[in-house]
Amino acid sequence: MRRGQATATVGLLVLLSLGLIAVGVAGVSAGDATDRSSTLGAQDAEPSANVSEEAYVEPAPEAGDPYYEASDGNWVSYINPRDEYRSPYLGDGSGKIGVTLLNEAGDPIVGETVPNTTVTIETGDELNWHPHANPVTVQYPLTDHYDRPLDADQFGTTDDLPQGDGYMDSHTIEMHGQPEDATIEYGEAQIEGEHADKIEVVGYIEQAHDTWDTSVDPIEDAESYEEVGGEWTFKPDGSHGQVIVVLQLDSDATGVDDGDSSEENDDSNDSDGTEHSSDSDDGSASTDGTSDTEGDDGDELPGFGIPAVIVALAVAALLGARRRST
Repeated sequence: MRRGQATATVGLLVLLSLGLIAVGVAGVSAGDATDRSSTLGAQDAEPSANVSEEAYVEPAPEAGDPYYEASDGNWVSYINPRDEYRSPYLGDGSGKIGVTLLNEAGDPIVGETVPNTTVTIETGDELNWHPHANPVTVQYPLTDHYDRPLDADQFGTTDDLPQGDGYMDSHTIEMHGQPEDATIEYGEAQIEGEHADKIEVVGYIEQAHDTWDTSVDPIEDAESYEEVGGEWTFKPDGSHGQVIVVLQLDSDATGVDDGDSSEENDDSNDSDGTEHSSDSDDGSASTDGTSDTEGDDGDELPGFGIPAVIVALAVAALLGARRRST
């Protein structure tokens, strides 16, 4: 009888030990998985850290799509609801006047973060006939005011298209039927409204007398109003012209750091780390304190606390039963 009890005791202890090891390994693995998950989550959030409005991604229409118009291999055209043909039609003069709004990172947006804000561009008498000109107005957010928030692909290149990078980036008006010696005038962009202080005019990109060249950078290649001159004149062999006003959210006004923010954060973390080592009661307790506490618990009881108690109780009970049986 005693020999059987001893055997049972040893067997039970072996089983409990195996369970203890399994629980401990599972606890450590779960902790590692949680740490990896937290790290990946932080990495996923980083790309959006330096903008107040995410890029608006709208692929350019392809042949067969409702807003695709035409292409001859040198240019591609998309249907624009704000495109008008002069009547009477006086010539082949055509063009665009528009704006592109960029976030702090330089990506096209539709102005969801600057509602009730309007950009106004005065035009001369030559465009009095155009219902969307004199002046040209663009209201934000574009998605609330226009069927086609972005109607033009003005910047970037791709091997698949003669113009553009395949993504819409600008809001424009278009005109056709102008005399081939007409002069198109435009004034400086005026920004008014609730969030006018958050938008800055980077500059103007004007191209006249030829097909629009999209291999330009909207920020690097933008010029001042004085440099572009505020007008262009058609020529019989150069009857096209465009101007795009480049606007960008001002990081100082939106409170978003620019591309150097990562370095600033590193410096901040270094200085905070020094203070944390000498003073555990500072403001960093709300962030570092939580992880330190969890880490200490993991070191003291990495999945072994409860099983250890069970083993101790089981051994005590078996020893007591053995004494009583003797």
